[in-house]
Amino acid sequence: MAVSVAAILLVGGRSRRMGGGYKPLIEVGGSSLFGRAVAALSDAGCAPIIAAGPVLDEHAPVQWAREDPPFTGPVAGIAAAMAVLRDSAAAPPEWMLVLAGDLPHAPRVVERLVAVTEASDADACVFRADGHPQWLAGIYRTTALRAALDALGDAVADAAARTLLGDLEITWLSDDDGITADIDTPADLARIRAELEEES
Repeated sequence: MAVSVAAILLVGGRSRRMGGGYKPLIEVGGSSLFGRAVAALSDAGCAPIIAAGPVLDEHAPVQWAREDPPFTGPVAGIAAAMAVLRDSAAAPPEWMLVLAGDLPHAPRVVERLVAVTEASDADACVFRADGHPQWLAGIYRTTALRAALDALGDAVADAAARTLLGDLEITWLSDDDGITADIDTPADLARIRAELEEES
């Protein structure tokens, strides 16, 4: 990897439409969504990987952060993860890859995001599907993300991702293949499992 990239993996949702529990632990394609995402980020050379949410696997090669208070949304998770990064003695990475923990096609999302950073002068590269920003499938310059969080101040709990990220200079990536589709319902899960089985 020509640029330095760390990652924030957001795994703190309640999974209400899936009947509760921890959605990132759902298995698709032979491993959990969480495991697929961590493997994809590791394979791409992202370091550190900071998982924001409850500890799902104490042996996973990630650092853990928890939004405060818990279950207050992705912006709070991003803020908690960036605090972990700030407290680290390591040099800050150039980019922060922000990834939802329920993306079954995480390997393809991560691969494309890391690849586009080498040619981008923008603050961020973010997928857009059907005209809608996929803020949790994006990669952001660390300095820009920190500045956005500083501007938001303490108002991170339950804040919309657009509120945090919408003013950045963004290179938009068109998701023509549906790789940023997440799993929100049992019907989504059945469809994704069938797709992955067909691919394998």
